[in-house]
Amino acid sequence: METKNKFNLFLPGISSETNDDISLIAADLRDEKTVIGLYAAENRRVFLKIEKSYSTKEFSSFSEIIKSFISEHSSETISKLAVAVPGPVIGGKSEPQRLPWKLDADEIKKETQIKEVFLINDLEASAYGLEHVAENDFVTIHDSAHFTPGNAVLLAPGDGLGEAALFWDGCFLRPFATEGGHCEFSPRTNDEVEFYSFLQKIYGIVSWESVLSKGGLFNVYRFLRDVKRQVQPDWLTQEIEAGNFTQAIIHGAIEKRDRICTMTIDTFLVFLAREANSLVLKMKATGGLFLSGEIPVMLEQFINNKKFYKNFIISDKMENILKDIPIYLVKDEKTILNGAALYAAYYNKC
Repeated sequence: METKNKFNLFLPGISSETNDDISLIAADLRDEKTVIGLYAAENRRVFLKIEKSYSTKEFSSFSEIIKSFISEHSSETISKLAVAVPGPVIGGKSEPQRLPWKLDADEIKKETQIKEVFLINDLEASAYGLEHVAENDFVTIHDSAHFTPGNAVLLAPGDGLGEAALFWDGCFLRPFATEGGHCEFSPRTNDEVEFYSFLQKIYGIVSWESVLSKGGLFNVYRFLRDVKRQVQPDWLTQEIEAGNFTQAIIHGAIEKRDRICTMTIDTFLVFLAREANSLVLKMKATGGLFLSGEIPVMLEQFINNKKFYKNFIISDKMENILKDIPIYLVKDEKTILNGAALYAAYYNKC
């Protein structure tokens, strides 16, 4: 597999000697676990030297995590820090809903004594990280015989629903964040109207994140169980009580253990194809659709079949465009961390 845009990213600082032979830190910040990486930037590449995970909620601030990491693992001078956060970043500040504290790049700079600190949306970081994905970590879901270089999009259902895009300027791809996962879900069929009504009673406003995420997967399941009266098997009850729902329902569908598992995954995949379709059309992403995150990787055998593609190309008038969009599954788990490091190392113009 060879992705056709080749991820020639816009990195204006990549030729600057001041960005060569430096040490930097990248962080993938999440509500349960934060992953910190120490990187070296050399010869227009970033190289991961040390990686450690921390329990996010055990710390009073993000700066405390970084200071702990530096004291444990680094005697080097850290030139830069990039923090990938699960939420919008505006003016160097972020207040992620799933995290226990607010983030401010200037405050982190003062508290850590690191000269340059960047906050970046996690899916934007993941878009940068596509450049470092090995060829065998791309799975081609659909290859286009009539490829046209252009914008690309990244869709990643996980704890939330992440969406990002890469603008093609004719020479380079320029990643940028979106908050498209919080756009309102719209039903298409009578069953989906029922599903919408079910979710509206719970959330009021029903976003796509309420459908395409780990919580969304459970919403699909409990709609089928509580409204459509599908039977919940005893083994799945035990898994739900143990907090293992996502893995259990997917493995149950793979093994065809119970009807409700298969129905849940089939329904989720229809919604995934629908939102992928919408994201591609909104960004006119002829450069490709990239699916990433824990859930799509677990669903590889279901995504990598004709049914997903057939649902993806359904459109009122745009099927001729959608049928030529290349689709890839990204299996690399470090795109966010690597992308944050790449952004810190080479995005600046200095």
